[in-house]
Amino acid sequence: MEDQKIIDLYTNREERAIHETDKKYGRLCTSISMGILNDIRDSEECVSDTWLTLWNQIPPKKPNPFKAYICRIIKNLSLKRYEYHHAKKRNSQYDLSLEELEECISKEQNVENQIELRELKWIIAKFIEELPKEKRILFLRRYWFLQSVSEMARDYEITPKNMSVKLLRIRKELKEYLKEEGFEI
Repeated sequence: MEDQKIIDLYTNREERAIHETDKKYGRLCTSISMGILNDIRDSEECVSDTWLTLWNQIPPKKPNPFKAYICRIIKNLSLKRYEYHHAKKRNSQYDLSLEELEECISKEQNVENQIELRELKWIIAKFIEELPKEKRILFLRRYWFLQSVSEMARDYEITPKNMSVKLLRIRKELKEYLKEEGFEI
């Protein structure tokens, strides 16, 4: 079913909207959540919470693109669940992927940096848009969808070491791009 038709079902308050959303995006949402939580029960609960969030937000919202909207919701819910369960623990793929990006982005967070942070978000978005398609997909799979290097390597039928090298090169490009845009690393 097309996204607009699913949104129309939500707008008309038809319960079938949840079934259609689960049918079309359930596996994607579970994959995103499992990449963060690595726990099937928590992931299933986050997926259910995602459907509830959609039910409560549509209407008045009319998300476009719908898929990105759903992915953002499941990611945020999963991250909240992760933070709740692992407040003082560090060992997940989520932590590893963020640590990889730390070399590109300053960790210092003060009031003066808030304006720079907004600008940084736009510059990173611009960087991602300018990447060739394959690199963009790799970057988003690793740092947005938080997929493990081994999972990505398996999908591309290369070794995890080769995938790590590809990701390292993309991070180096990001670092150079940020320098060119005036961000001190």
